[in-house]
Amino acid sequence: MFNHSRRFVLALVCCLFVSATSLADPAQDKGEPSAVLKVAVYTDFAPFSANGAGIDVDLARALADKMGMRLSLLPFKAGDDLNDDLRNMVWKGHYLGYGPADVMLHVPVDNRLMAANEQVRIFAPYYHDTVRLVRSAKTVPEFDGIDSLLGKKIGVDGDSISSAILLGEQNGKFREAVKIYGSAIEALEKLKAGEIDAVMANVSEIESVFKGNPEFPVEEVAFARLPRQGWNVGMAVKKDEADLAKQLQDATNALFASGDMEKIFAKYGVRVAKP
Repeated sequence: MFNHSRRFVLALVCCLFVSATSLADPAQDKGEPSAVLKVAVYTDFAPFSANGAGIDVDLARALADKMGMRLSLLPFKAGDDLNDDLRNMVWKGHYLGYGPADVMLHVPVDNRLMAANEQVRIFAPYYHDTVRLVRSAKTVPEFDGIDSLLGKKIGVDGDSISSAILLGEQNGKFREAVKIYGSAIEALEKLKAGEIDAVMANVSEIESVFKGNPEFPVEEVAFARLPRQGWNVGMAVKKDEADLAKQLQDATNALFASGDMEKIFAKYGVRVAKP
């Protein structure tokens, strides 16, 4: 009786152990990677990340695949400034318990930002963006500087640098012409529909909507407060995660070398602009 009871208990323990192991890591049963790469991406940030899709979402998946890991996305809303975002999503985590991630995408590769955030490592630039003006060739047939838009309707994202610049340009000369929208994509769609005459936005946003349509020429505009040469965006990890940074850099290099990076951007109508 004793032996029978002992065999029963041992069999039960073994069954429970096997079940618990399967539940703890189902990926192992399927032959999938068990390591997880947690990637922070902005929400409402088309064409890079919005509604679970976009360039950064596809890039996150490609990076995880290259590194032999499973992807876990951590979408988050932008804070008051980039320092908040880096604190919440990279080195500390939000006070509500969300984050941090292993890596955050779409971080400006900027020396001042690096100096102000010694807890993070910013690296692996994968895109170069700039601000441009796109106009309707029908309602603005000629463009010879910003004064060509006097009397026209110019759309901007209300939270963008384009909005701040246009509203203050030449002591508010264009203030009445500026139409504020909730996002650059919304403004660009209004231009496409013929409701406004021009939009100031990032090249990535413009290309994702118009995809080189000649009816909507893209112009360079010069403003004293606008970074004319544009800016690079890359990734950020915790300062002491040197090994992870190297793996991510190697994976990024491989995506450029194989042409996969170009394909990721092309899927959303954006030309890859390697820094």
